Amino acid sequence: MSQIPFTRRRTEAEREAAIRAAVRNVETLPSTAHHARLAEPGDERDFLTFLQYPEVRDWIYSLPRPLTLETVRGLIVREMAARERGEGLLWLNFDAEGRVSGYSELRVWPQWAAGELAGAMRPDLQNKGQGAAGMMRTFTWMFEALDLDLICNTTALDNVRIQALFRKTGFVHKGDIESERPDGTRRASQVWEVTRDTWFAKLGEGG
Repeated sequence: MSQIPFTRRRTEAEREAAIRAAVRNVETLPSTAHHARLAEPGDERDFLTFLQYPEVRDWIYSLPRPLTLETVRGLIVREMAARERGEGLLWLNFDAEGRVSGYSELRVWPQWAAGELAGAMRPDLQNKGQGAAGMMRTFTWMFEALDLDLICNTTALDNVRIQALFRKTGFVHKGDIESERPDGTRRASQVWEVTRDTWFAKLGEGG
């Protein structure tokens, strides 16, 4: 069983089914990029090129190891299956030249009306405010479009920039875990959670 979320409130069966349907039927994706779409087989080469940046791959514990065309294609196929179950999404962001500029991976626990977001931007686009804006837009979308009550995210212990953003937007540090990578290695991670009510209250205060 997954170690997260820490907060687990079982939702009613009808709402769980509605959340699964909302994930399966996603058409409009939140993004600050030129355009975005769901990842599909055939994207693995461009996605792999993007993932070769250390500033991208080194922070994301859920990425397959090693990164090859085969493992990246496997990730895409697994996320397509997760979407069919109503439990996940993987989408790619593109710049005006059609190059991958970022990605987002969404994990959903419909039974708890909860979700987790992972992702990254290309290094030349980082530290310009676009990543934080995209993250906040996606969190809002997760609450509104998918009808979630809770977002639970993890971050590396030394990722102080993301921790500061979480703290500013109402997330609460709930504790630490050891996140397991696909290759079986582990990374110490902080667990941060925010409820729907707290998120929108913070937005109303201007973040």
